[in-house]
This record gives sequence, C-alpha cells and structure tokens, in this order.
Amino acid sequence: MAKSKVYAVIGLGTFGRKVCEVLSQKGGQVIALDEDPEAIDKIKSTVTAAILLDATDEGAIEKAPLDDVDVGIVAIGDDIEASILVTALLKKRGIPYILARAVSEIHQTVLRQVGANEVVNLEIDEGVRIALRLISPDVLDTIPLSKDYSFAEVQVPRVFFGQTVRNIQLREKFNLNIISIKHIIKDVDDVGNPVSREELILPDADAILTDGDILLVVGNNDSLGDLVKME
Repeated sequence: MAKSKVYAVIGLGTFGRKVCEVLSQKGGQVIALDEDPEAIDKIKSTVTAAILLDATDEGAIEKAPLDDVDVGIVAIGDDIEASILVTALLKKRGIPYILARAVSEIHQTVLRQVGANEVVNLEIDEGVRIALRLISPDVLDTIPLSKDYSFAEVQVPRVFFGQTVRNIQLREKFNLNIISIKHIIKDVDDVGNPVSREELILPDADAILTDGDILLVVGNNDSLGDLVKME
C-alpha cells in the first residue's frame, strides 16, 4: 500500500483551513501550523497534527516536525512579507515541493524567486475565469493554467454541427487542443418523461459533433475567444 503524502499547511484562514479539510478527507496526512490559538483549536480535530507557532521564526521552523513533509503549502494571504519569509524558510528547511498563495503578480514573482515551486493567485485566476465567461457566454467554465492559457468547456459552435473532429481542424486553425467531448443523449424514462444524460468521449478524429455537445479544450485565451465568436 502506497504511503500517504504528508502536507504542511501554514496559515489557517479560510483558504488554508479548506485546504486542510480537503487534504484530510482525501487521506493525506496534514500538519497545520498557525500562530493563532483559536485557529489551531478549530482545526485540530480535522488534521494529523495542529501546531501553534510563528512560522516566520526561523528557529521555530527548524524545530517543527517537518522532516517527513512532502508538500509545504503557504496559505498566508494578505501578509505578503510573512508569506515570502515563510516560503524562503521552508525552502531552507528542505521541503521538497512548496506551493504558495499570492495576492498580486509581483508577489507571485517574488515567491517563485525565494523557492516556491508553484504559486496560485486566486484573485487573478478567478478574475480571468469570470471575464471569459462574461465576454463569451458559450464558455461554460474555465480553469486558468497561467495568465494566458486555460482549460475551458465550450459549447460547440453551430457552424461545426454535423462535422467531424478532423474536419473542424481546431488545432490547425485555432491552436487549441480538444481533451474530451461531452455528448448529451436525450431519452425517455420508464414512464415516458424526457430525460437526458451525459456521455464523455475521447476526441476521436471521426467523432461527429452535434447540437448540445460541449468541448473541453486547452489553449490560449485569445484563441478561445476566437472560437466562441464563430456562429
């Protein structure tokens, strides 16, 4: 049986607390750290260990039981100086992989410079997602991968109805890659009521696109915009 990963979550605000809860629910071993006794008290029954300490104190981080930690998560939000310092201390402590939360682009850049392997910027990511949905109603949902690239669920444009994946040449014309196709199958139940169900299929070149189909695509945000402008 594979050993479950060990996560250290520093900062137990709304974001950090939710990360702890989900990781624990999924079987991860979670060490939660914060300098607020109330935050520690609220999370201690959920995680493997809850430790009261000031994570900006190098001595405290050195003494903390982090030797077996696989992933360090710096969930500190508005205190930019603290999040940068904690990221640097975790790097110095030898944590193999560090994910840090940023609140601005410059904050994101500095976190990477001091040792973060991955940086999430919730404000920017959600802003991109909302803007794409407002500008392009046919974009049903997006997951930003970076400032310029996203996964997106897109309604198949009318001009593609009845065509195959090969014929629409999405990669050649738009530089977009299809990950999967969500096909809506309409049927009736045992008593004659109309029902529908979703079928997720891989993007076979000969698959025929129909009204109601949804494409999961990945690519540049500008290219996504060009796709949904098609009639």
